[in-house]
Amino acid sequence: MRIPHGGLWSGACPCCGEAGLVPVEAVPRRGVLAAVIAGVGVAAAGPVAAQGATRSLRVRRQVTNDSFSGVYFRNGRYDREALRQLDVVFRDLSRAETTPMDPRLFDVMSTVAQRMDADEAFEVVSGYRTPETNAGNASRSRRVSRVSLHMSGMAADCRLPGRSSLQMARLAADMRLGGVGLYQRDGFVHLDCGPVRRW
Repeated sequence: MRIPHGGLWSGACPCCGEAGLVPVEAVPRRGVLAAVIAGVGVAAAGPVAAQGATRSLRVRRQVTNDSFSGVYFRNGRYDREALRQLDVVFRDLSRAETTPMDPRLFDVMSTVAQRMDADEAFEVVSGYRTPETNAGNASRSRRVSRVSLHMSGMAADCRLPGRSSLQMARLAADMRLGGVGLYQRDGFVHLDCGPVRRW
């Protein structure tokens, strides 16, 4: 895996482009931790620091039953084919449009599943949203942000079947990996790889 100069991710997708990138092993650990504490935004400091670790994820789309179950990160690199498959699962269903999802979101979800000792697949309620879809949702509900990270492929609304949404939200918020929103009435949790915040 490679990361941009000047910060852990510096707002860039760690899969896209090679210019100006350095191997993650060249970045001092102190710099990585400082970036996390400063809120630059890393999905999971633990997995990022674990060079040889593989990362896997199990997800199923609520409406379509599209699914992914497998490894998306191995040998220090994100697996591009696995990410393409995940992009399809997380696509905007109302517009049938995909976008490259930020793989740090998958790191957040993978870390949450590990911490909850969950074998079951995440049920994805909402992933990527086009600006048009998001604007339509926001016009119908004040709970939808007009500047949602869903539009950047950095967020997912999801649940772990048979698990408490409250428990998942509390655990994710305590880990401080990104944004966490609890929608208890609807039975899902918003997870994202943006700045640390909760609602």
